[in-house]
Amino acid sequence: MHNNALLVIDYSNDFVADNGALTCGAAGQALDKHIVKQIEKALFLDEFIFVCNDEHQENDRYNPEALLFPAHNIRGTWGAELYGKTGEMIRELQAEGHSRMIYLPKTRYSAFFATPLDAMLRARKVHHLTVTGVCTDICVLHTVIDAIYNHYSVAVVENCCATCIPHGQEWAIAHMRDCLGAEII
Repeated sequence: MHNNALLVIDYSNDFVADNGALTCGAAGQALDKHIVKQIEKALFLDEFIFVCNDEHQENDRYNPEALLFPAHNIRGTWGAELYGKTGEMIRELQAEGHSRMIYLPKTRYSAFFATPLDAMLRARKVHHLTVTGVCTDICVLHTVIDAIYNHYSVAVVENCCATCIPHGQEWAIAHMRDCLGAEII
């Protein structure tokens, strides 16, 4: 279905691996097989897959995240690489030059902020987004907010999202469902 796209948000080593700089740890690692299934489903349905991953400059004192969080997802480092089987699968698709898989670096919470994501989705006539990734209450939430504000229909796959902040998962899922009207699946 060509008017759908899967978004994989920040599923990187720094956010997921045990020794990542800002890790969700086991909660994030448990998503790996579920995100792989979502990618397989999108491939089967011939949908677009957008991998929206934080990529920061080292010592960028002008990025507001640098004041709030430890350095993470520094461009070109192990921490910014995609995690696990999900990462392997995405790297394989990239190596094959898969036309429906797009890697889109970002520097802020929302995958829409200061990126060409909206224009790319509209050019592909995408109307519905399925969202996965981390952190549910930070980058996933801000991406969903912008998607809703840009008039996309949004489904958040609950077993494909995790966070590192206590109670953040429950709060963010409820907020996206009850305040934004996102479908939680």
